[in-house]
Amino acid sequence: MKWKLTARYLISILSIVFIVIIVNTIILVGLLFYQASQNAEGFENSSGEDFTRSFSQYLTIEDNKPHVTEEGETALEGFGAWLQILDDNGNVISSYQTPDHVATNYTPIDLIHKYKYMDDELHTYFIGEYEGYSYLIGVPNSNEKREVFMLNPATIIMYASRFFGVIIIVDLIIAAVVGFLFSTILTKPVNRIIERINELKERQFHTKKPKRPGIYKRVFANLNNVSTTLQEHEKERIKLEKMRNDWISNVSHDIKTPLASIRGYAELLRNDNVSSNERLEYAEVIERQSLYMKELVDDFNLTMRLRNQEMPLQRQETNMEGFVREMVIDLLNDPQFGSSQIHFESKKTELSWKIDRHLMKRALLNFIYNALIHNDKNVEVFVNVTEDAIIIQDNGKGIPPEDQDQVFDRYYRGTNTAHIRGTGLGMAIARDIIVAHGGEVELASRVGKGTNIQISFNVFQEQHLS
Repeated sequence: MKWKLTARYLISILSIVFIVIIVNTIILVGLLFYQASQNAEGFENSSGEDFTRSFSQYLTIEDNKPHVTEEGETALEGFGAWLQILDDNGNVISSYQTPDHVATNYTPIDLIHKYKYMDDELHTYFIGEYEGYSYLIGVPNSNEKREVFMLNPATIIMYASRFFGVIIIVDLIIAAVVGFLFSTILTKPVNRIIERINELKERQFHTKKPKRPGIYKRVFANLNNVSTTLQEHEKERIKLEKMRNDWISNVSHDIKTPLASIRGYAELLRNDNVSSNERLEYAEVIERQSLYMKELVDDFNLTMRLRNQEMPLQRQETNMEGFVREMVIDLLNDPQFGSSQIHFESKKTELSWKIDRHLMKRALLNFIYNALIHNDKNVEVFVNVTEDAIIIQDNGKGIPPEDQDQVFDRYYRGTNTAHIRGTGLGMAIARDIIVAHGGEVELASRVGKGTNIQISFNVFQEQHLS
C-alpha cells in the first residue's frame, strides 16, 4: 500500500506540472503576439504617460484659450517637463518652460515621429488632449524609451518550441524529485480522516460513507467500526451513570425513612410520660431501623466494590450439590419460609468448583428470596444443579417484558410488597457476585407462567480444570 500511495501521488504531481507548463507556454506565446500587435501604442504605461494623461486637470479655458494653472506649473517643475498647447492646425498657442530649439508648429507626421519613434534624442514626448486642443509634454533626458519590434511568426514558433521543450524537461525533472519527496503527503483524504478523528474526539459517534474513499476505503471502514464501538461504549457509560445516580437517589431515599423513624422515636424517649414497656418498644424500633440502615449501606458498598472489581474472592473447593442442598435445607428451617414449597434436584453428586462460599450463598439465596417474596404464598420454587449450571425456577406471576431489563440494573421489586426483605439491591448484588466469579446469569420470564434464572458455570469449570 505504501508504494501504491507513492506512485499515485507522484503521477498526480507530474500530471499537474505538465498541464501547468502547457498553459503557461500558451499564455506566454499569446502575450508575445498581443504585445507585437500593440507596439504602435507602446508596451506599457510609463510614469510619463500617467503624468500626461492626468495633466488635463491643471488646464483651464480663459478667453477661449487653454491656460495652465499655478498647480500645473508646479507639477511641470516637479516632474522636470515643459509644455506646448496646440490648436487644430498644429500651431503652438501656449507654452510653459519650452526650450528654444523646440518647434512651434507640428504636422501630424511630426507628432507621430516624435511620439512613436522618438527622433529627438534630447527629449521624450508625450501627447494629451483637452477640450479639443492637443498638448505636448516633453521630458528632457528621460530614462523612458520606446522601441519598435518587428516579429517573424516562423521565428516565434521556432523559439517557442525550443522554450517549450526545455521547460518541459527541466520542470518534469524538478517535479519528479519534489514529487517523490512529497508524494507520501496525504491531502484531501487525509484531511477527511483527521476530521473524522476530531469528530470522534468530540464524541460525535456517527458513521460516514466517504464519496471517494479510493485506496483509503479500509481506513474509513475501520474509523466507522471504531465510531460504532465508541457509540456503544458511550451508551453503556450513560446507562451505568444513570444506574449509579439511581442507586444513590434510592439509597438516599431509603435512608431518610429509617432516619425519620429513629429521630421520631428518640424524641418520644425523652418524654417523661412514656412507660417502661413503651421505651422498650421504641428502643427495639430504633435498633431495627439502625440494622436496616447498616444493611443498606453494606449492600451499597458491596455492589459498588463488585462492579469496580475491588472485591477479593476467597475461593474454596466446594461440592456444589451438597452446598446447594444445605442452603435449601437452611432456608426451609427459616420460620418465614418454613411452609414454602422448595424442590431440590441434582444428579451431579461429584460436581466440585472453586467458589467464595459466603458470597455464592448470598447470591443464590437472593435469587430464591426473589422467587418466594414477590409471588403468592402457594408459589413453587425448583432448584436444580446440572453439569454446568444452577437453575432456579418458579411458577409465579412472572416479570413483564418491559421490566426484565431492569431486574439486575436497578432497584427492582415485584408487585408483592407485603413482605419485603432486604434493601432492594439483592438481585443486582447476586448478578454481580456471579459475574465476579466469571459466570453468567440468564433470565427468562413470562407473565402468568413464572420465571427461570440460569446460572452458567462454564467459566468455573475451565478455571477448575486449569
